[in-house]
Amino acid sequence: MANSNLLTQDSKNYLCCFYQILDDMIQGITGARLNQSVSHNFIVQMIPHHRAAVRMSENILRYAKNQAVRRLAGTIIEQQTAGINEMEEILPVCEQSLSAPMDLRLYQRRMDLIFREMFAAMNAAPESNRLAAVYLREMIPHHQGAVRMARNAQKYPVCVQLTPILQTIIAQQTREIAQMRVLLGRMGGGCPSCS
Repeated sequence: MANSNLLTQDSKNYLCCFYQILDDMIQGITGARLNQSVSHNFIVQMIPHHRAAVRMSENILRYAKNQAVRRLAGTIIEQQTAGINEMEEILPVCEQSLSAPMDLRLYQRRMDLIFREMFAAMNAAPESNRLAAVYLREMIPHHQGAVRMARNAQKYPVCVQLTPILQTIIAQQTREIAQMRVLLGRMGGGCPSCS
């Protein structure tokens, strides 16, 4: 009798790509060149975060047949590509907005905690042949991390160009988290640890 728990070749390919994307995101975030500006630091750490969402979504589109998940992945690619372009455009101005040393220390301390928790949750997403559900369980903590990162930045003075971007990240990704939970529920795979 065949072992139904064995990962298929598609699942192995998907997961190998996901873990490479995750490793690249971790390297991009933790290896970002920070300076004395909360605005600059947020942007240079959020860009690799957004790039990972784009790549994760491109990865699932190779395998998922679930049309709702495919539409969500397409939306994420479109929105986060636009977000990367906006952040790259404002970076030269925003990096001139220097922060008070205490603000910078408090901001970065909280960010480091957010990153650790996000990386751990994404790494802990269950592996299975139900790739649409796997993607959602990986993407929920990814989006939760973005919302927490943006809310943390809102506690400190940032350049005016960054403020609407923070608001957009919070609104869009909070909405998508709710959508992903609904999709998981329909698949019969609720995500108690994704609260």
